[in-house]
Amino acid sequence: EARYLDLTSACLRDRQPFGVVALRSGREVRDGHTKVNFEAVGTLAEIISADSDRPGILQLRCRGTQRFRVVASRQQADGLWLARASSVANDDALAPTAALIDTVRALATMIAKLKAQGESPMPQPYRFDDAGWVANRWCEILPISQTAKQKLMELPDPLVRLQLVDDYLRGKGVVS
Repeated sequence: EARYLDLTSACLRDRQPFGVVALRSGREVRDGHTKVNFEAVGTLAEIISADSDRPGILQLRCRGTQRFRVVASRQQADGLWLARASSVANDDALAPTAALIDTVRALATMIAKLKAQGESPMPQPYRFDDAGWVANRWCEILPISQTAKQKLMELPDPLVRLQLVDDYLRGKGVVS
């Protein structure tokens, strides 16, 4: 869509990130009839690379950098949403507890297996000594609902987030 091409061009030109928030209700594509509600917390996305193999198609590779809280939002005439936001503090770098080490190892094993298959699921550096980093990487790949991922992302305590992920993985038999 033109609005996203314009946004991407401006972000690339000005070397600025853009915000990503999940829809709580409504539709991303404007239809004029449905009220749109966003989640209150989102993530800034930094464009790592952009490629345009075909006219009108732009493939982006992005990295989430910082959580933010939406303070106010408005929609432009072209349908693009703009927001005023405040930063959410980064997680404290806390080591996973001994009880969570199996979940850390399972992530390291999964990454190694994907790399052996020629895939690079997550950019380095890997921070297996950081509970928040480990929890967030699991949240990216777990087959859980967007609502559950949102709730996990909003948790201010990275050890609680990792404990909930650990509970889920143990319940599914991924970690024993």
